[in-house]
Amino acid sequence: MNTHTNQTAHIDDRIPLRAPLLFAAVALLGFGLLYSLTATALGRLAFPWQATGSVIERNGHAVGSQLIAQPFADAGYFQARPSAANYDPMAAAGSNLARTNPELRKRIAETTAAVAEREGIALAQVPAELATQSGGGLDPHISPRAAQIQAARVARVRGLDSAQIEQLIAAHTEAPQFGVLGEPRVNVLKLNLALDAVH
Repeated sequence: MNTHTNQTAHIDDRIPLRAPLLFAAVALLGFGLLYSLTATALGRLAFPWQATGSVIERNGHAVGSQLIAQPFADAGYFQARPSAANYDPMAAAGSNLARTNPELRKRIAETTAAVAEREGIALAQVPAELATQSGGGLDPHISPRAAQIQAARVARVRGLDSAQIEQLIAAHTEAPQFGVLGEPRVNVLKLNLALDAVH
């Protein structure tokens, strides 16, 4: 009698562990593996270009992503916004500095002065996005005004007519999404690729 009771108690002690362990295994495989694989496969089928990073290629070589900003060292190119992530997609983030932070104010003042000198314009003419970083640090767009501010420099360095540069900017100015969301914007990489094609 006692032996049977002890065996029953021993079995009952093990049953409560079996159910949570089984649930954990199913959840791990189902949500951690199968769901991820299914979502990735559907994304690649429905949006093959976007799902692989929206990478732009020229002559069989990847030159960048239309979704991620990158630096252009040559003075003959349009420049993107400053990046808090140093243009590294694995470290996308803003600066996390408040507007009242002296370090942020100093950096913006220095960047504004550098842009004004580079473009040969007054400090007050420097668009905000050329001196400040976006929330993710990788915004690939600038405003049409920020592109136009750079037009004279690009035309001068490349020996092109300013009207050609203005036409390129106008041709690559994207309207707000769905006509209402956001502001008109220019993708810097696309604009620079079009510039290379003309030059």
